[in-house]
Amino acid sequence: MGCPARSADYNRQVVRAYTHFRSTVAAVLIVLSGLFCLSAYQIEAQSVDPAPERRLLLVLPYENQTGQPNLDWIGEAVPEILNQRLASAGFLPIGRIDRQYALSHLGLPIHFQPSRATAIRIAETLDANYVVLGSYSLQNQRFTTTTRILNVDSLTLGEPLQEQGDLTHLLEDLNSTAWRVARALDPHYSVSESTFVAASANLRVDGFEDYVRGLLDSSSAERIRHLSDATQINPHYSPGWLALGQAYFTDQQYELAANALGHLPKSDPNALLAEFYRGLAFFYTGNYASAEDAFGFIAGQLPIAEVLNNEGVARARRGVDGSSFFREAIANDPADPDYEFNLAVSLKRKSDRAGAVAAINQALKLRPEDSEAAGFASHIQNPPQPVASTFTATPRPSAEAARDPESAADGPLERIKRNFNDASFRQAAFAMEQMQSMRLDAMPPAAHAAALTSEGVQYLANGLILEAERQFQAALALDSSNANAHAGLGEVRERDGDNDAARREAQASVKLKPNALAYIVLAQLDLAAKQLPAAASEVQQAIALDPSDTVARTLQQTIQARQQRAQ
Repeated sequence: MGCPARSADYNRQVVRAYTHFRSTVAAVLIVLSGLFCLSAYQIEAQSVDPAPERRLLLVLPYENQTGQPNLDWIGEAVPEILNQRLASAGFLPIGRIDRQYALSHLGLPIHFQPSRATAIRIAETLDANYVVLGSYSLQNQRFTTTTRILNVDSLTLGEPLQEQGDLTHLLEDLNSTAWRVARALDPHYSVSESTFVAASANLRVDGFEDYVRGLLDSSSAERIRHLSDATQINPHYSPGWLALGQAYFTDQQYELAANALGHLPKSDPNALLAEFYRGLAFFYTGNYASAEDAFGFIAGQLPIAEVLNNEGVARARRGVDGSSFFREAIANDPADPDYEFNLAVSLKRKSDRAGAVAAINQALKLRPEDSEAAGFASHIQNPPQPVASTFTATPRPSAEAARDPESAADGPLERIKRNFNDASFRQAAFAMEQMQSMRLDAMPPAAHAAALTSEGVQYLANGLILEAERQFQAALALDSSNANAHAGLGEVRERDGDNDAARREAQASVKLKPNALAYIVLAQLDLAAKQLPAAASEVQQAIALDPSDTVARTLQQTIQARQQRAQ
């Protein structure tokens, strides 16, 4: 089964999605409010704080001033790194695909280097509040990036932000640039520069170059080749697996797409988007149970209409009623006729003729030119009468054959949502984060700090140190006596290489309240410093406080092995 190209009006959908960002946030907050027990207050669309709208930004590709065309790829590499880091910092960057659609909407080439005036036009088209733009040069083996931030609302251009370094340290320099941009946009942003730099510590530049070239290549085969190389060189870089999975998906290699997308951990920031395409890939290969699981995973966190619809369709393909999912999709997006069509098909299959007629009539009201819906409406409103026959009855076809859209006696099949509005997806996820933030703001400071610390510990467990530090810093701003937040921050500092700061935070944590994480941090630091007796003592205290801590147990075995070798 083929995957058709994006619909003709996708461009306009992207533009509208950003133009109506505040209403999108409001709508999603209403949908998600049922997921949280908000006893302190109720959130209404009319009272949504417009503050999230102030964090929408567009990073444009940087201009290559090196005179070396083989370095053109760096211009696209800058938005990739900045978007990833700024998203982790709580901003809402506009993605590459949506940026390209905006350029197309304005009649501009995809690789166009805009002037300041054109940058403002692009930002206004996408309703962005800020534009980040710049250039890079190479002189005497010194690589220099120059960055400026355009405030679209005030039409002011910030002072240049420059980074210089060796080209082999490109990723470190771009991460430092991302940190400086975050600080310029939010002077109170407290995550350290070293944490930004550490976020790419295990990322090889040659693999990242393959990743960017894979994004840019117009040839499907070359795109897949570059992205395959990128994932081999940087096997833990999840954006590479996401891009490879999407490349396979576009090339209709659905089994390979599902495999590549499956490399993203469920905790990854891109996991929801990956699972959407993975669900489609399973669906196209007839693995409906796995498709349902993929869409169900998304719906459990982000119950938007497209996802609910597809979960219902996957259930229907397995012979299970999906009408409840179609009703939820309609409630979330009553303007989409496909959800009404699917509900009609589902109800007809349940012999609910009245409900099916009402749903199909609504589908036709929303899209009068839908010939398939019109034919189905005629079928269920004027069902053919059985004709007596003297011929011997043929064997009843299998359930799957009976659902063939060309010959099925029980009507057409439910419609899957193949084209997905990536902009709306990210906006909904961002709105969910804002919802969570508003819920936490209603708590007393100590309880709020504890909740943020718990989130930070989960981020740490998933290797997301930038997100973890953001939570720990916010927790300590609310409650400086939170021992677990100090311990978590100590772990972040240990991971980004600032051992002195890591020791200070861990010691402060133990002083406030002895806890396993703080002792583990101290043990790791002493192990690295070859202070084995101190490390052994600290890990033993961690185990005494939490005997089930597997990290402490593994660390203890490592220390004991080192001690035995030293004897």
